[in-house]
Amino acid sequence: MMIWTALRTGARAQEVLNIQRADLNPYDESIFIRGLKGSNDREIPVHSDLFSRLHRFAENQGGTSVFPISYNRLYQVWEMYRPVPKKFHALRHTFAIELYQKTKDLRLVQVALGHRNITNTMVYADYVYSQQELRKLIL
Repeated sequence: MMIWTALRTGARAQEVLNIQRADLNPYDESIFIRGLKGSNDREIPVHSDLFSRLHRFAENQGGTSVFPISYNRLYQVWEMYRPVPKKFHALRHTFAIELYQKTKDLRLVQVALGHRNITNTMVYADYVYSQQELRKLIL
């Protein structure tokens, strides 16, 4: 559930670990993410299926934290289940690239990632643009 939550919200590792049961909004099927590293807080809607599974998972946890584990344990889980040898933060990049490819809206990606400065977000547009142009030229 942690990995899916990170992939579908663009949350950083510690942001995922900071999610509380009260941050799950059943009415909007969204998750409130408290921003770190100077990022803005944000509320991210998620697919109904993921929200239902996450909500059930959270209800079965003791206490208020959805993922009551340490940062080190999260990385142990990531090492065991990661599909490719990349860092956990790559899930955030995947989320951002997919969102930009779907919408071509850099401002929306900025809000979704909680970036205060659009310059931090522009890297995703540059990446998508260069990959698409290379594909056209090479393939």
